[in-house]
Amino acid sequence: MAPRPAAGEADRPPVSLADFAELAREVLPAGVWDFVSGGSGVETTLAANRAALDRVAVLPRVLTGVERPCTDAVLLGREQSMPVAVAPMAYQRLLHPDGEPALAAAAGAAGVPYVLSTLSSTPIEEVTAATDGPVWFQLYWLRDRALVADLLDRAHAAGCAALMVTVDVPVLGRRLRDARNGFALPPEVTAANLPGDRDDLAHTGTPGVSAVAVHTGAVFAPALTWADLAWLRDRTRLPLLVKGILDPRDAVRAADVGVDAVVVSNHGGRQLDGAPATATVLPEVVAAVGDRIEVLVDSGVRSGTDVLRALALGATGVLLGRPLLWALAAGGRAGAQAALDLLAVELRDGLTLTGCADPGQARRLRTLTGG
Repeated sequence: MAPRPAAGEADRPPVSLADFAELAREVLPAGVWDFVSGGSGVETTLAANRAALDRVAVLPRVLTGVERPCTDAVLLGREQSMPVAVAPMAYQRLLHPDGEPALAAAAGAAGVPYVLSTLSSTPIEEVTAATDGPVWFQLYWLRDRALVADLLDRAHAAGCAALMVTVDVPVLGRRLRDARNGFALPPEVTAANLPGDRDDLAHTGTPGVSAVAVHTGAVFAPALTWADLAWLRDRTRLPLLVKGILDPRDAVRAADVGVDAVVVSNHGGRQLDGAPATATVLPEVVAAVGDRIEVLVDSGVRSGTDVLRALALGATGVLLGRPLLWALAAGGRAGAQAALDLLAVELRDGLTLTGCADPGQARRLRTLTGG
């Protein structure tokens, strides 16, 4: 299914990732649009993510002789076509009936990792079977430790290439759009990797209440500790990433536990409203851990230029989220592939214009804040 143009735009295919947002808004129910696009509280951090990236100016190098740079990069010891992975995002069948398998297949075709959420609306095994590319499994810590162990066993058995534990959701942030909408999942969209005994909580709409928040509150463990992270490190030989780091001291402690990478993230502005923008704290985290571990970043990334900015700020790689959900909504797998193709074009242009032969050189660029 090709990306569906908005009314009157049949002759204007998307030329940037931002175009997919408008296409998605045309086809999505208002409550689903708000669920994906919204943040927590009054959305201060949601806005700050974008503003901080827009303030990052990259100083180009000239006369470097670069004609067509290579976008390939190594993430977690494996070469990818770009220093990019698809961020873990829940309930993708809300956006398109093909959901997670479609986006995973698009990621595989583009040569980048796909990170599968614990709250996927398709089982782990079906998603890994749908793509030839690497799948990283994202873990939310659950109240039932036996269920955590079962998810890890399933991820290993399904051939997942890495594990990513998200640590910034002791409770779900107060997402006021969802509360105002009384947002609940439709019956056909479920947390396919979890037992169904509490699934009705996510489907029961109540005015002024997010059913998704009620469901996650019932199944998520609110008191994850460093001891739990150490247990997880001992439980797997796969590369381990910790997502949700903002304080450099936590990045150092994660490195001490033995993780392979941290993801500097404020959950796309969906958890603590008032948390700093990730572009603001990223250089401090990179400086704190040095070369001990890889440092990835997400939250607010909307273009290949933003990927370039993140690299220049010191990131090893970037997780891309909402733009790919918009592309999935607009055109299923074909839409997601088109968006990833555009991202590669934008990144290659950025590398060319800054005189960089590859993403590694982009990490040596200087930046200014303020334009």
